[in-house]
Amino acid sequence: MEGFTKLSAIVFFVKDLKRTTTWYHDVLGLVAKIKDGHESSFATASLGTMTLIFIQHDESPGRSPVVVFGLDGGIDDVVEGLVKQGVEIVVPVSEAPDGGLTADFLDPDRHVLSVYQPAGAPRRNRSKEGKS
Repeated sequence: MEGFTKLSAIVFFVKDLKRTTTWYHDVLGLVAKIKDGHESSFATASLGTMTLIFIQHDESPGRSPVVVFGLDGGIDDVVEGLVKQGVEIVVPVSEAPDGGLTADFLDPDRHVLSVYQPAGAPRRNRSKEGKS
């Protein structure tokens, strides 16, 4: 499995999306845009090449933030590689709020990490297609 090469986002589960976006704007000067997702609204704020993503979700403290590693494609190959190394997958490949694909897994200390690829990116690396 190839190593991860970029950190693309940090996801925060929040109780009140409007309160959170207002706080990040008023206190940190970040402009968060609220968007409609496939299940509910979420917000994004850009900070250089990093995106902060805020999802309204009733989670217990410590479940967030989630560090997200960005992929250009091949999410199925990456997740299969993690499984082969004994990594626990806690959320299998599934649709992200923006239509891309994501999967969550645990590090040795049980911190949740995630991989994400944008909508339309291939689920498998082309160089591996057709190989067994």
